Amino acid sequence: MKRINEYKKLFGVEKEIELKPLKKSYRNLVKEWHPDKFLNGDPLQEEAEINSRRIIDGYHFLVSIAPETKELNLSDYTDTITNSDIEDYKHKGLLLEITFLDGSTYEYFGVTKQVYIKMINSNKLNRFAKRSIYPNYMHRKTKRSN
Repeated sequence: MKRINEYKKLFGVEKEIELKPLKKSYRNLVKEWHPDKFLNGDPLQEEAEINSRRIIDGYHFLVSIAPETKELNLSDYTDTITNSDIEDYKHKGLLLEITFLDGSTYEYFGVTKQVYIKMINSNKLNRFAKRSIYPNYMHRKTKRSN
């Protein structure tokens, strides 16, 4: 969640992520911090390189969790969580990454350690995820299906 809030602040997103204003903000930030704008030896050139990478990463991240993107990919997501079992999973902080047998990988944000422990101790992992993870946590696709 910290990452989401950090990127929203960078792009000036108040509440819901809308692609059109996000793209406009992205373009303005890229123009401002593009490394080619700074000459060799300019003290801001290194900062510009770091900021431009952060801007690009943030933009792609926010696009991936935007309602328009999720709506566009809803049928694929529904197919994956309905028809494909969990192959692997990792939990770090409040981020749960689940890889499915169809090759898709999704990140779920805000999953506490207690929920994760309940999930791994469940004798029916897929059933637990369908009831307690998929409907309750914001997600984004991180890797494409094979």
